[in-house]
Amino acid sequence: MAFLTDRKRAANLGSAHHGAEHHWFMIVSSIGLMILMPLFIFTFGCALGGTYEEVIAYYSRPFPAIVAGLTLVVSMMHMMRGWQMMVEDYTAGFTRKFLVIGMNFFCYALIATGLFALVKLAL
Repeated sequence: MAFLTDRKRAANLGSAHHGAEHHWFMIVSSIGLMILMPLFIFTFGCALGGTYEEVIAYYSRPFPAIVAGLTLVVSMMHMMRGWQMMVEDYTAGFTRKFLVIGMNFFCYALIATGLFALVKLAL
């Protein structure tokens, strides 16, 4: 280790020593959302304004249900990571831990609730 240069020791490491994992996740999920959001808008728009039976029949088909589920999961994970990065930049101590844990719980609860509702519609 004594023969490593400063640049070699710092390569791919931020101040938290885990590289650009958050940044890459945000980029990949943003690209995924750029594809999923128009698909979701078009598929949701077809079901909008229909009766309850029509909406159930529509979301019983695999494509709209998969698009809705993927959009929900990817957008909530993107929101959770973005919130975590913001909180880590601007808070410290117990407040940081409380806010990150609280937002993680909130996002996972939204994912579980949304997927339960989607499964209830699809089945």
